[in-house]
Amino acid sequence: MATTTAPTTESLSDAVRRQSMAEAHTIQAMVDYRDAEMARTALIESSLRRKIERSAIALTIGEATGMSEARIQLRLSIADRVRDKTPQVWEAFVDGIIDFSRVRDISATIEKLHREESVARLENRVVGYAADHTGTELRQWLRRFVQRVEADLAVERADAARKDRHVAVAHGDDSMSWLNAYLPSHEAAAIEARLRKEARKPADPDDDRTVAQREADLLVGWCTDSDAATSAIDANIAVTVGADVLAGATPGFAESTDGCWAVPAPWLADVVATGGTFWHRIVVDPVSDDVLAHEYVGRFAPDTLAVALQFLHGVCQAPGCMVPAERCDLDHRIPHPAGPTTGDNMGPLCRRHHNLKGHGLLHWSTSPPAELIVIELYPPTPAVEMEYVAA
Repeated sequence: MATTTAPTTESLSDAVRRQSMAEAHTIQAMVDYRDAEMARTALIESSLRRKIERSAIALTIGEATGMSEARIQLRLSIADRVRDKTPQVWEAFVDGIIDFSRVRDISATIEKLHREESVARLENRVVGYAADHTGTELRQWLRRFVQRVEADLAVERADAARKDRHVAVAHGDDSMSWLNAYLPSHEAAAIEARLRKEARKPADPDDDRTVAQREADLLVGWCTDSDAATSAIDANIAVTVGADVLAGATPGFAESTDGCWAVPAPWLADVVATGGTFWHRIVVDPVSDDVLAHEYVGRFAPDTLAVALQFLHGVCQAPGCMVPAERCDLDHRIPHPAGPTTGDNMGPLCRRHHNLKGHGLLHWSTSPPAELIVIELYPPTPAVEMEYVAA
């Protein structure tokens, strides 16, 4: 009677490892053939004939493997780079510990590193991480590695790439077109977050558009300033910055919380100043990654701070005004961006008194001895010791 063995996770792992070993064996065979052909053609006296025959090596390998010349050349260049600069990575590939996709990503990272000590650090650490994490996690780890060990060079590359930002339109079939934008990551992330949040707000019962269609319509509305546009758009974006980077001691990056993108820390200053997004800045220890501080650096108060200020003050802070705080605007005593989005610099003002303040007819003022925030109507009385006038 025939018996069957139930598959196990170990057997699946073995199958994947054998597949990786087969990939390595195939690429090694390509390299060996290429090296043999290079040695053979070196004996050809005619330089023109030697050049022609060498140019056909990748084509010959491609015919034998069913791959294009470009794919063959890519594999050969990856193999040369990894074998020469990180032999431990190549050995792990040959042993089936990591597959070719991971080797390819590691090779791309080696190409970005310009210092030998950085490549050595990568070789000593990357195999252990690559073997136990997914390809996506590895790519994020590799990007962070480059940004941390060669932050100065990475910032230079980012500044250079930023100069290439552009928008392209490609008209396609069926009366549709593609709108593509090559943008700094933090700006693209803000656009994405705003689109997603706005498109997922409760819609009219008669609105049968999908979320994707709403996002497309919103983008068109914002770009063309049509009725679909809205000024009441907000989004939460958080970045993590090392304390040494924030202090300006070393060049470095501000990284998104999900690790999908990072930009040179100074890039955020201009965007934060616009006040259109809830920007959170999380300062971490550069060695232990412990959280040292969490700051709100956008214009609008996050939900937790807004609710706390509503509970703290209860009503509009204009003299004698009893409009409930939850129906008021949260106003900066020292106008943003000079003034921070913090509890001691914000308070509720109803829309009427907020407008008066905006026209210079209402002033926030502080009495230093008691450290209590009060509001004076214009013109201020002599008892006011310090006051801040809205711009």
